[in-house]
Amino acid sequence: MKKLLNTLYINNPDRYLSLDGENILILENKEVIGRVPLHNLDSIVTAGYTGVSPALMKKCVDLNINLTFINQYGHFLARVSGETKGNVLLRRKQFLESTNVEFCLNISSMIIKAKLYNTRSVLERSIRDHGIVLDTDKVKRASNFIKESLLKIDTINNIDSLRGIEGEAASVYFSVFNELILRQKNEFVFINRNKRPPTDSLNAMLSYGYTLLRLMYESSLESVGIDPYVGIMHTDRPGRKSLALDLMEELRCPFVDRFVLTLINKQIISAKHFIAMEDKSVKMTDLGRKIFLSEWQKKKQSVINHPYLKEKVEWGMIPYTQALLLARFLRGDLDGYPPFFWR
Repeated sequence: MKKLLNTLYINNPDRYLSLDGENILILENKEVIGRVPLHNLDSIVTAGYTGVSPALMKKCVDLNINLTFINQYGHFLARVSGETKGNVLLRRKQFLESTNVEFCLNISSMIIKAKLYNTRSVLERSIRDHGIVLDTDKVKRASNFIKESLLKIDTINNIDSLRGIEGEAASVYFSVFNELILRQKNEFVFINRNKRPPTDSLNAMLSYGYTLLRLMYESSLESVGIDPYVGIMHTDRPGRKSLALDLMEELRCPFVDRFVLTLINKQIISAKHFIAMEDKSVKMTDLGRKIFLSEWQKKKQSVINHPYLKEKVEWGMIPYTQALLLARFLRGDLDGYPPFFWR
């Protein structure tokens, strides 16, 4: 199993990154404020607008360290990567199967089954653990609707209908999402899912978390030799890594949504960690992003039992394990793609 290394997050837009031997230098106003060894990093995510030195970019390419640029809302801007590596036969099989309607429907159905199952698991666990303070009937109705949606999937014969089932289930899930907020209910109110840019603090955190999750899937797919641009359920679009968007559906709810709820319910993050902008959007403050990313790294390092592999795996390794299982399926080593069912 691949070793889970660290990700260096730079959330201050005034930070500049340069290279000094085998170390990253973090500079602000041309003064060195930090030094990080490269040998224990597998990725760098920076919101720094002042940039990264060409020498460091080249070093990241040589060491296969993913270097990603995001904006202040956590939206992807650009990525530096080196020569594409991997088994050409695997990619050729991937490209061939991506035009096979039956294949795409099969994989998409498994992904959406996992997404709905995991979404329902989050709701059911909330009822079990916090039923006294929840509107249990309301959450239970949403859970039952998603259960019925799951049963419909095997009767679907086209991806558009599958998207329709997923969209309805997501709408019902988010209609009760506000019930899952147990503390700071006046400061964090969820009305609906909004983005580009988010207009409230809760959506700001969800968008930021989804971006980080997508980056994990992008690097995982590339590391096992699969092209992340060739989608199965999300249509291909220049510059969009559609396959990463496909696979991350499985982890949106059990990883990102639960993580954000934990930050709120444990009062790790509060209203003071957000700022309203002139365009009515909301973003995290520098301190808010620092706290978010610190807790995100802890979450990635926490361990669960993988339901298919029957092994203890760090949460941060789940995107890699799923990319690896997809690669094995494409090579013919597995009879089907085993999605991630959170238990």
